[in-house]
Amino acid sequence: MIGFALLEREAARHPYPLLFATISGAHLYGFPSPDSDYDLRGVHVLPAREAVGLLPKRETIELSGVREGLEMDLVTHDVLKFFSLLLKRNGYVLEQLYSPLIVRTSPAHQELKRIARACVTRNHCHHYLGFAATQWKLFEKETPPRVKPLLYVYRVLLTGIHLMRSGEVEANLVTLNEEFRLPYVADLVARKTGGKEKSRLEDVELEFHRSEYGRLAGLLEAEAAASRLPVEPCCRDELNELLVAIRLG
Repeated sequence: MIGFALLEREAARHPYPLLFATISGAHLYGFPSPDSDYDLRGVHVLPAREAVGLLPKRETIELSGVREGLEMDLVTHDVLKFFSLLLKRNGYVLEQLYSPLIVRTSPAHQELKRIARACVTRNHCHHYLGFAATQWKLFEKETPPRVKPLLYVYRVLLTGIHLMRSGEVEANLVTLNEEFRLPYVADLVARKTGGKEKSRLEDVELEFHRSEYGRLAGLLEAEAAASRLPVEPCCRDELNELLVAIRLG
């Protein structure tokens, strides 16, 4: 991975203060290719005057470009929008919040991570099942099939199963496989990270992966049914208090 100084400079381009900025995408998931771009995600804080006024609000800001030969994009939501997403069954925002690859942080970021543990529910399984189904469709429709969408299938299913079991967010497929010990995962990761020429699959492999996709999706549903996680978030009041404190500065 490149030095964080370049990523920090990208975060510094943002027009508003950042609650946090973290690395998402293939670098977070544990299988970046040599040519993978950098996906930065985070939360910005609109000034109170803009947040309460009638003028259009910049709830989501997207910045992208090529910096020193590397493609990167920074996408952030205003704190109100991000908190609202946390109260839904949205696995993306949980993974961004808890990413260990931190480019910019703040005391409010740390407090948000503490509060947001109570946002994790068994209904997050639907996010991971839906994302896996979308990636599986992408995988099946391509000729020849590629490793990348298949890795996304396994990544989201294992993340979902781990979340249902533990209540903890883990998005790195290599780390997850230390728990699941699926022998084919290491091979797929090596093929993805080895470069474009190794990122294709043979047709004879499809039936095996189709079976594994069905098995793991079924396991995710079973783990959700047995999970002790709450059905709904139970931290709305704490999030509200933090939001007000952040907005008032």
